[in-house]
Amino acid sequence: MMLLRWIRRARFAVPALSLSAFTALGVMHAGVASAQGVTLRVGDQNYYNVRASMEASGALEGANYQVEWKHFQSAAPVAEGLNAGALDLGFLGDSGFLFLAAKGAPVKLIAVSRQNPDTIALLVPKDSPVKSIQDLKGKKVAYWPGAWSQQLTLRALEKAGLPTDYVQFVKLMPIDAAVALPNGAIDAFPVWEPYISQQVVHNGARPIITARNLMPGLSSVAAYAPSVSAKREAIADFLVRLQKARAWVESHKDVYADQWAKKAGLDRDVARHWIGQAGMTIDAVDKQAVADYQGTSDFLTQTGALPNRFDVSKIVDTSFTQVLEAKGQPTRQSASR
Repeated sequence: MMLLRWIRRARFAVPALSLSAFTALGVMHAGVASAQGVTLRVGDQNYYNVRASMEASGALEGANYQVEWKHFQSAAPVAEGLNAGALDLGFLGDSGFLFLAAKGAPVKLIAVSRQNPDTIALLVPKDSPVKSIQDLKGKKVAYWPGAWSQQLTLRALEKAGLPTDYVQFVKLMPIDAAVALPNGAIDAFPVWEPYISQQVVHNGARPIITARNLMPGLSSVAAYAPSVSAKREAIADFLVRLQKARAWVESHKDVYADQWAKKAGLDRDVARHWIGQAGMTIDAVDKQAVADYQGTSDFLTQTGALPNRFDVSKIVDTSFTQVLEAKGQPTRQSASR
């Protein structure tokens, strides 16, 4: 009951393809042509750096549609844009997407973004005596409602058999918590990249817990439902190009990290630390992904964050599986210049 009351108070506010590649993917000329003149409105966040990876790899070269990028600092405005139909595609975490879908928003899960689970972590200052979740009794732990930070801490407490009030939760946006941790205003900071690398590289922070073996930490490639049919060919092509961009990044980590550092205004060492271990891929929504999403949804229901059990299968769209199974490859080796 204590967990239920607490979580209720903290409700979530809410590359270039050749002709042969198209043929292999079963995309007919008529379908490709129908993408002509289409504009895809894509909601991006720093964590996903979709635009940066696409531009660095040259993945969008030759596309016969336009991409209108919209950059956001958090998942909430991405969710709002999808709900309002202001975005065709949006990138956000699993819990953020589930909150959006559960309230009846016209959205579909069309692909997933996987990453190294260690890029979601609970950090403590370098001189902190804290070594485990048990050492945080009565300590101040930052969180943001519905985000990975909340889920990571709750799952860690649950796994350790500890009550929710074992720690003192402090509601802070990640950008504010990033200042509060080295200043001693909070004792622990559960967060994702690039905040992890910034804290580790600049302040010597230490991760005591990561998402590994605690939570899937999947990210959602979400689509505004009407756009799935209206802009299907462009979306399919975009997903494959993004898949190729991710593969290019993995084979050019330092080159990409340096370019991304300049674009995002990050320290080069921070960017290299982050990209060096990110391991991001774009994949089809397979059975394991559906099971992981359902598990996260059930966890949120059990804690009272979602009022009723939500059937994830209702918002899964597997119609892009065939094109995504082609597995993108680097598109432009010369992009390393």
